[in-house]
Amino acid sequence: MARIPHANLDCSPGCPVEGVLAIIGGKWKGLILYHLLDGTLRFNEIRRRVPNVTQRMLTTQLRELEADGLLVRTVYAEVPPRVEYSLSPRGRSLEPIILALKAWGEEHLRPAAPTAAAPTTSAAVAAA
Repeated sequence: MARIPHANLDCSPGCPVEGVLAIIGGKWKGLILYHLLDGTLRFNEIRRRVPNVTQRMLTTQLRELEADGLLVRTVYAEVPPRVEYSLSPRGRSLEPIILALKAWGEEHLRPAAPTAAAPTTSAAVAAA
């Protein structure tokens, strides 16, 4: 189950948030969950969609998400073995939250367009 610092999530108003962030927090878990919203993916498909993650880190993050009940790992008895990852019903319940994070990021993390009042970088360098 989840690795939550407090056994009782009623300890303070922030504890449920702390618990959720402990489960989905980290550099790669949110991206992994986002890409699995599209459906079942194999390990290398996830790795291609998250190109900066190392194989070891991806394996670790997938294991933690599976242990927390957010992913289902299906192993097929084939040669070579085929392993697929998909969201569990519990993981799928995070979809509105993940999409809300995406929408917030698109709105608030875009680079600001230069305004007429602010000098552009080349104009500022020329003036100096």
